[in-house]
Amino acid sequence: MITHLHSATILVGDQEEALRFYVGTLGWEKREDVRFGPVHRFLTVAPPGAQTSIVLGQPEVYERAVTPGGTGITVITPDVATAYAEMSARGVRFAQEPQVMPWGAKATWFADPFGNEYFLLEG
Repeated sequence: MITHLHSATILVGDQEEALRFYVGTLGWEKREDVRFGPVHRFLTVAPPGAQTSIVLGQPEVYERAVTPGGTGITVITPDVATAYAEMSARGVRFAQEPQVMPWGAKATWFADPFGNEYFLLEG
């Protein structure tokens, strides 16, 4: 069902400063840099060759990741509808059925028994 961890979100006060640190100082790679409207910028970095990225998140955009139970962790599945059906049948709680996100990918959120939420993304 789930093939790998896509990303984990950390909150930063200034994305450009964070980008300079992770890329310039640590030598990591910038992986994704996409704007969604005038405020939201999806920016990821990772060590060279790593499969999992860190999202350099803006606090005002990622409030779900900082509320109780939010983890900011994204996991990948090749088929979100199938994963949703199989995981639901096993008793996994979902926030909603999979939906097409604004950037075109299908996704939803699920929680563990303790209320920790994960973003399940088709990819």
